[in-house]
Amino acid sequence: MRWTLKQEPDSIKVNQLAKELAIEKTLAKILVQRNIDSFDKAKQFFRPSLEDLHDPFLMKDMDIAVQRIESAIANNENILVFGDYDVDGTTAVSLMSSYLKTIHPNSIATYIPDRYAEGYGVSYMGIDFAQDNGFSLIIALDCGIKAIDKVAYASEKNINFIICDHHKPGAEIPKAVAVLNPKQIDCNYPYDELCGCGVGFKLIQALASKRNQTIDDLVGYLDLVATAIAADIVPMTGENRTLAYWGLQIINSQPRNGIKAIIHQLDKKVLTITDVVFIIAPRINAAGRMKHGNYAVELLTEMDFDSAVEFASSIEKFNSDRKELDKKITQEALLQIENNEETEKFTSVVFDESWHKGVIGIVASRLIETYYRPTLVFTKSGDKLAASARSVKGFDVYNALEQCTDFIEQFGGHKYAAGLTLLPEQYEGFKNKFEEVVASTINKDLLIPEINIDAELDLSEITPKFYRILQQMAPFGPQNMKPAFSTTSVRDNGYGKQVGADKTHLKLNIIYGSDKRTYNAIGFNLGNKLPAVQNDFDIVYALDENTWNGNTSIQLLLKDLK
Repeated sequence: MRWTLKQEPDSIKVNQLAKELAIEKTLAKILVQRNIDSFDKAKQFFRPSLEDLHDPFLMKDMDIAVQRIESAIANNENILVFGDYDVDGTTAVSLMSSYLKTIHPNSIATYIPDRYAEGYGVSYMGIDFAQDNGFSLIIALDCGIKAIDKVAYASEKNINFIICDHHKPGAEIPKAVAVLNPKQIDCNYPYDELCGCGVGFKLIQALASKRNQTIDDLVGYLDLVATAIAADIVPMTGENRTLAYWGLQIINSQPRNGIKAIIHQLDKKVLTITDVVFIIAPRINAAGRMKHGNYAVELLTEMDFDSAVEFASSIEKFNSDRKELDKKITQEALLQIENNEETEKFTSVVFDESWHKGVIGIVASRLIETYYRPTLVFTKSGDKLAASARSVKGFDVYNALEQCTDFIEQFGGHKYAAGLTLLPEQYEGFKNKFEEVVASTINKDLLIPEINIDAELDLSEITPKFYRILQQMAPFGPQNMKPAFSTTSVRDNGYGKQVGADKTHLKLNIIYGSDKRTYNAIGFNLGNKLPAVQNDFDIVYALDENTWNGNTSIQLLLKDLK
């Protein structure tokens, strides 16, 4: 692990902010590091307001999209809401279809492509379905920005497209009626980090404004938006932070029946954004991975709670099956890397035609836990090979794939995650080219996992007030991560031990300097570090709460020690 202490911010700004907010300088330092360097910015950060959301009509083509939908409603046209099979796509479809049914009932249907029969994004089968069933307008969510041929195919059948996407556009944009994507070069929308469901929400915000509805009338949809933001790992800044903040309030107070049914199965009273990432999102994703994304949409749009509970039970089974499958495939992939003597390479590229397409993205992430480097996991998909790509912090895997296009049939995605297809005979050539590109462009430091430390902390600074203010910085996520601290020369009181069924975790009672207190600490997957605590050691950690026998206390959540 590389420990990197963030650069010290401007001390004048830190002192001024600490004084204005009446908080400790350590907290002020963390805020200034995150560009929250004034009272007004702090107020907006700690108390996000839905009134501060940007005007949706600032987004390129928004006015055209609204006009086309209004025309469809006026002419009683049928509208097909189309979306990807992952969490962002299924929440976006649930959001859009639910809202449109309030203003255009009986003329709205949804379509999620089959991951295996159709693959990612807009599909010819979906367009044929629209034609066969009398749909003249398709709203594509979380996909479509590269569907040039498919949108043209739809146009030949007199079917219009509105695209709501957030993926990186290519050189050519589909000739849809409207393309809503804040990442377009000629789009002047002030915030370009929305997820697909977020772009969809801006469209319903625009539609609502034409009906004299305010943002307060749309709050009930924010549980879906928050779930998508959490699952898609987009920056927790700007509008994303505001939407996630209020969406969490809905999740914890009056969620829709589908989300309520998932929570009903859990032993948790209040969910954080981390819980959404690791508890709610995987279950919604499991539908598209193991069966069909339609199950997720049915769950998220179900009006009857008892029926939602039944859907949630089915999805729970999908998720259990998914866990078993990704564990098995990960073990097989690790063995393949060892048998091929590829442990020292700059990349991991593995393939087996029997691997389940629905879990290869998860497996890619798992492989990075062992071999920290850009990773692709391939499986057979029809007469082609399909892969999920995952990267390490600081390395743009999308750009790397752009340099391998001679061996790729189709690809798309983001800086840290992408998907692609290629012909079987292109696999070895691609594998060699990708290794060559990464080896020649990656900074070797990026192949060592990095922990960014926000501040050095004296443990005596940890008080209930300090922790309470830290918690108010939530929801956490990219560009607003949970603060990490370092403290040097701490000691264990002699009762440190390995815990967990397989003794992989580390439990310590830490002593610091002349402080009379002991600090409870837990280090997940740090059990092998027990020998290092026999003498003084340094720690990197976040702060967390631990509840035991009805008592709640602050504990150190260890990230590393040495």
